[in-house]
Amino acid sequence: MKKNLTILFSLACMMLMAQEQPAASSSFDWYRLLSDAYFWIFLVNFVMLIITLRNVNLAYNVVKELKIKQLQDNTALDAETAEIHMRPKEAQPSLYQRVMLALTKAKPVEKEADIMLDHDYDGIKELDNSLPPWWVWGFYITIIYSVIYLIHFHVLGTGPSSKEELERELALAEKQKEEYLKTAANLIDENNVQYLTAEANLAAGRKIFEQNCASCHAQDGGGLVGPNLTDNYYIHGGSIQDIFKVIKYGVLEKGMLSWKDMLSPAQMQDVASYVKSLVGTTPANPKEPQGEFYVENIEESETIDAKDEISQSEIN
Repeated sequence: MKKNLTILFSLACMMLMAQEQPAASSSFDWYRLLSDAYFWIFLVNFVMLIITLRNVNLAYNVVKELKIKQLQDNTALDAETAEIHMRPKEAQPSLYQRVMLALTKAKPVEKEADIMLDHDYDGIKELDNSLPPWWVWGFYITIIYSVIYLIHFHVLGTGPSSKEELERELALAEKQKEEYLKTAANLIDENNVQYLTAEANLAAGRKIFEQNCASCHAQDGGGLVGPNLTDNYYIHGGSIQDIFKVIKYGVLEKGMLSWKDMLSPAQMQDVASYVKSLVGTTPANPKEPQGEFYVENIEESETIDAKDEISQSEIN
């Protein structure tokens, strides 16, 4: 009975250890497996089979011992046997020692001569130790697990297929992407800013421009106190990076405020894109050109395609 309990305890520990593995390390759905009635029917039958086999073996050993005892009772004990029986009984091992013996089945050092083989390699001798029970039962459990896995996924079809797992992982990745895009707008700076041509971005930039910039540059960008934004002349550079940098840090000596503490990076990108879109338009009262004539470098200009426009619209 003690051996049966030890085996069941070992099996339960292995199952719990398998159940407690993080979901990140494996895509296997333990909850669905443990809630499957077929799994528990199989497991109960297996445990009952193990208990039955152990009990049969125990009964066989008991009958065998009774026969030996009866034979010994019918035979007179010689002096050596009597002396052995007269010796004091050895101390019983502790609970820890019994557990370790059940798990490892290790031979004590004084009995190693009984399992020593004839092999001798440069003075190194080999012992014929049995495989530890924990290893043997671990191997048995892997076989049982493979059978359960086969039935669960390929026979009954109660588990997700590889395609279904892929679709679930892709859906999770898409959700994580959406969560990232909600905060990605705050990562824009003068190094990765892009010229946005989507209507939604230009409309948002125009609204911010009319609320904050028109007082110096006019509603149509023709210029008042500030320079004309519709021509190709720029004081601090005409690339999208240059315009974004001026909006972000300002030019205090020219009266241009820094907007980095009042506008988000995404809003400054929208305004910079709108300002750049004003080039070539015809204002009502254009101011005289200021600065140097700027020629756009086509190869280095950073515009985004239609797909990126959709992503940027999602960000904003």
